[in-house]
Amino acid sequence: MSTLVELQQVSVQFGERKVLDKVSLSIKKGEITTLIGPNGAGKSTLVKVLLGLQDQYQGTVTKVNNIKIGYVPQKLKLNDSLPLNVQRFMKLAGKYSIQELREALNLVGAEHLIKASMHSLSGGECQRVLLARALLQRPDLLVLDEPAQGVDVQGQIDLYDLIDTIRHRFQCAVFMVSHDLHLVMAKTDDVICLHHHVCCSGAPAVITKHPSYIALFGAAKSESLAFYHHQHDHHHHDLAGEPVSGNAATCSNHSHGHHHD
Repeated sequence: MSTLVELQQVSVQFGERKVLDKVSLSIKKGEITTLIGPNGAGKSTLVKVLLGLQDQYQGTVTKVNNIKIGYVPQKLKLNDSLPLNVQRFMKLAGKYSIQELREALNLVGAEHLIKASMHSLSGGECQRVLLARALLQRPDLLVLDEPAQGVDVQGQIDLYDLIDTIRHRFQCAVFMVSHDLHLVMAKTDDVICLHHHVCCSGAPAVITKHPSYIALFGAAKSESLAFYHHQHDHHHHDLAGEPVSGNAATCSNHSHGHHHD
């Protein structure tokens, strides 16, 4: 697999505070890498370094020539008083034809939303539109910052399935930030656990047994991951394909309704 981006010994310091401490990682074409860590662990600073928005750092960042990076932010801040439908919002991304906008929305299953107001979208719909906007430029690397926030559990499963499909279709790399691994696991190739430095990294099954992961997230969390590992077909059933027992309470937003946030 060819490496698209490599960080070597990257450190970022704000005043006395070391936010990133000698972080090394590589992002490979066609792979999904998930960055996890508690709040304040330096995840968003690392994303800024990747996107080229944080240029005060020590260490080296190597990217392949002319790499195209698509970015899906964690939260979209829109001016509520501004009437903005999906089509107009997508047009803000650059000079694309209506046909191209429709194709991008179609890729994420959101073409029917083209005339909808951005303010009326549910969490999951909003993420799809943001994903479509990022796909307009056919990125080599897709950076997703907490894509499942504000999306219900079924919506999260659908979203991760979609990200997986996009990765295969475009042969792009995906770098996903998450504070919680419970649903991401089934689709991720590589997990990096960050707490200012890289505590541990590797395949999901290995990470959840790692002492650093357990120290940060607790053993109960790693046990509750077990029933997410079956391959999801596209029928809407609950997560285990049967009534969920055991640690179901560890799922955030364990509702099947589509709530608007």
